[in-house]
Amino acid sequence: MNKVALYLQEHVLGEVMANPEIRRYFSTDASVFSVMPSVVLYPRNENDIRKTARFCWQLAERGRVIPITSRGSGTDFGGAAIGSGIVMVFPAHLNRILELDSKSGAVSVEPGINFGKLQEALHTHGRYVPPYPASLEYSTVGGAIANNAAGEKSIKYGSMGQYVHSLKVVLANGEVIRTGRISKREVNKKLGLATFEGEIYRSLDKLFEEHRDIIQENPIKVPRNTAGFNIWDVRKKDGSMDLTPLFIGSQGTLGIITQAELSTEPYNPQTTLVVAYCDDLKTAGEIVHDLNKLPDSPSAVEMVDENLLNFVESQNPNLLEDLLHKPFPKLVLLIEFDELNDRQQKRMVKKTQKILQKYEVSCDVERDIKRQAELWKIRHSASLLFAHVEGNTKAIPVIEDGIVPVERFEEYLKSVYEIFTRNHLNVAVWGHAGSGSLRLQPLLDLSQVGDRQRAFRVMDEYYKMVISLGGSTSGEDNDGRLRAPYLPELYGQDIYGVFEKVKAIFDPYGTLNPGVKVGVTSESVRPLLRNEYSLSSLANHLPRS
Repeated sequence: MNKVALYLQEHVLGEVMANPEIRRYFSTDASVFSVMPSVVLYPRNENDIRKTARFCWQLAERGRVIPITSRGSGTDFGGAAIGSGIVMVFPAHLNRILELDSKSGAVSVEPGINFGKLQEALHTHGRYVPPYPASLEYSTVGGAIANNAAGEKSIKYGSMGQYVHSLKVVLANGEVIRTGRISKREVNKKLGLATFEGEIYRSLDKLFEEHRDIIQENPIKVPRNTAGFNIWDVRKKDGSMDLTPLFIGSQGTLGIITQAELSTEPYNPQTTLVVAYCDDLKTAGEIVHDLNKLPDSPSAVEMVDENLLNFVESQNPNLLEDLLHKPFPKLVLLIEFDELNDRQQKRMVKKTQKILQKYEVSCDVERDIKRQAELWKIRHSASLLFAHVEGNTKAIPVIEDGIVPVERFEEYLKSVYEIFTRNHLNVAVWGHAGSGSLRLQPLLDLSQVGDRQRAFRVMDEYYKMVISLGGSTSGEDNDGRLRAPYLPELYGQDIYGVFEKVKAIFDPYGTLNPGVKVGVTSESVRPLLRNEYSLSSLANHLPRS
């Protein structure tokens, strides 16, 4: 066991592991990258985290940097849950609901709690957290906060960050703080603190003042954007500040979340599902645009294209039996309404049917919960792509998190098809049509040099196309090692420079998950690309996207 592991073993309550087998397991997440950690730590409490951060800070002061990577269940497609130093694994111990107010729906949780288990507990009180990711059954709430995750319900309810009221965070030096909106008067008190927290507030206050013109407004105009750091929602015009938006979506690069206070929404299991069958991409784009203008937003507008349906039919014909018949439509839209008032649900369904009639698009309307579950198989069939293997060729998650303005949906979809055709790749597309966020994974063999080069070529073409359409490189999965290289082009050097300064303020020695948000280039991540990609560690759950 190395010296770092021995030191930690003596000073923390949690388990410390350094054997090659465990380190190898935690050298990968759901991304295409691999980084071998030196130590794996299962913290038992906040004090373990605080001591570890303090230890790494003191070593860094003497010139030896040992990174800390916070990890939930390792479902990150961007490569943010792997690191070369200490990988801190939360689900083993820090996995509890600490408090639940059944009247207000407010809930306090530890970061390692399974998202699905939290939802089950909330359902018993008639509540839930709407922006759950597709991976909720096998991912953690801490990971969802760190990525500012979103999902099928996010067209109506937004991203995870909108449900985080406050956080408890261990800073890079081991100091513990609570975040939340504080008044200008309280900010002035923070500015006077002789602590690292006080130093952070003073540095941020100066940074926001010096770059006021740059930080006035987020230049990316899309329904959801998790790229970079959220510097726009920290300080308001009244002088109040809240550090919470910075930690949400920061992927453990600014601090280590140990507790989260969340708000929830009333849960209605009785929804209405409208399934629309579109034979024209332009029409589909116009329908999505019209749906977004409805007075009450659908709770979901999901889609699959005919390429995915043809793939599913070729692999498992029984899956779509009694649901769809060939020839398949160009696009299938699944439009859901979840208003608590049954009459209001019916009214919105009628408005949706009028939109579809205007474009002469056929549809089915379903209220029966069991039949709805069958119809949702159309969308969830994308999971078959993850399990598909032809020799060493597999679906590779390198271009699956772009998002564009909804009015450019048709252009986005056509550009995706062009990129795949140009690179001689088969294409299958699904995703959150209502938000302009598509999911797609090319089939590649990473053991082949040509396919490894093609992966980066397709990434460059795809993310530059998304940026050119006024979109964001990350709509819900965040940057990680995969998309961080595109942040300078996405935001421009001025805003990217502010991101770099924010990182330096919170993490002056670079101990918190380096190589994930800023200072990342395509050249720096290329050597980390795996020779063989696998999601076998998640096989119990059949991963979804």
